[in-house]
Amino acid sequence: MFESKVVIVTGASSGIGAAIAIAFAKENANVVLVGRNKERLNKVANECEVGVGKKLIIQADLTKDEDVERIVRTVVENYDKIDILVNSAGILRQTTLGDNNMMNVFDEVIRTNLRSMINLTRLTSSHLIRSKGNIVNVSSVGGSQILRSDFTLYAVSKAAINHFSRGIAIELGQHGVRVNIVSPGLTKTNLLLNAGFESLDVDLGVKAVLNKVAEPEEVAGVVLFLASNKAHSVTGSNYTVDNGCLLSR
Repeated sequence: MFESKVVIVTGASSGIGAAIAIAFAKENANVVLVGRNKERLNKVANECEVGVGKKLIIQADLTKDEDVERIVRTVVENYDKIDILVNSAGILRQTTLGDNNMMNVFDEVIRTNLRSMINLTRLTSSHLIRSKGNIVNVSSVGGSQILRSDFTLYAVSKAAINHFSRGIAIELGQHGVRVNIVSPGLTKTNLLLNAGFESLDVDLGVKAVLNKVAEPEEVAGVVLFLASNKAHSVTGSNYTVDNGCLLSR
């Protein structure tokens, strides 16, 4: 389905991003794995050795403009094109109005979740126009509903991703480039653990209708559908993968 396609996946060192990279590799895509942790990137790249496509690891900090520029330059130097961009990198941080560190948390979350994604999208857009490619942005159900008050800044960043995605879907649509969103609910990743929680057993104020937590591979499957020709008439859409969490709000 994706043979000869060049796919950039950010946040590819773990969780949903890793599952997306592996899923594209299984479909014979040339996968560019972008992340900060070289050791984990290498581990995921080894799991990508399942198809005929090539794998390229780029260790980078997406919050640094020079690193984002280097990502695009390296991909074009190696493949001379970009077909698909999957923006999956992101962090979750807790904070409240009474936290003296709130603005530092805000800056970190916005730089990582939003600004870096916009910058990479900006720099890849001309290549995606040339290839008539597409973009899939990984957001969150938090972009549609506030699940916890201490997750508000995370939710703000994800809501902004949703609006940005719809806006550029209009801008890039005239060039034949599609842009879509995937919004996972609670998923078995290290996102919550990295935010300081001891387990995934976190009260989000909602109960999944299907009474389960999503696997990263389930989210990856939706991403691949949206990136494929099967979704050639789909753009500006937000596909929710939350086991029915939002239905219970």
